[in-house]
Amino acid sequence: MASVVAATAAQADEGPSFDCARAEGEVETLICGEADIAALDRRLAETWAEVIDVAEGLDERPDMDALRAEQRGWIKGRNDCWKADDAAACVTDAYEVRISTLAARWMLAPETGAARYVCEGNPANAFHASFRDTLRPSVRIEYGDGVKVGVQTRTASGARYEMPFGAFLWTKGDAATFAWEEGRELTCEVAE
Repeated sequence: MASVVAATAAQADEGPSFDCARAEGEVETLICGEADIAALDRRLAETWAEVIDVAEGLDERPDMDALRAEQRGWIKGRNDCWKADDAAACVTDAYEVRISTLAARWMLAPETGAARYVCEGNPANAFHASFRDTLRPSVRIEYGDGVKVGVQTRTASGARYEMPFGAFLWTKGDAATFAWEEGRELTCEVAE
């Protein structure tokens, strides 16, 4: 009996967070067959559980149905990786970005630095950036009443953080180019 329990525990440590006997589609089958990707799936499940705990503990609880719908949407997007030339790379990228985004948005990862930026020389046009030590370096930006999270991408110089819908932050020393929405780039400086 003890060997059966040990074998089950070992499988849980090696497999994904879901039952591979019920895997549907090429991507879930891929996750079950790749130990590194299965480990990312387990890590996402742990991060997601932390997000739910934090969200449910807030005085002003977010729309939990919308939060869960967002996660289901992410899973649907991940499952579209079967269309990619390199499905394993696509799935790995999807997990790394999602884990980093959740950890930064919900402040589950340690802060590595923070700065207040003023854009176009106008103190009324400022934002706060909190850089996070996530699986992929990330930034949490508070601008006006909104929060967006970006994950660092490769650049020739500086650090560029991509966010949904064409938003980005590209820092170079104390200077930055910032777009809260696509097509509206602002020149910003770290405020003293």
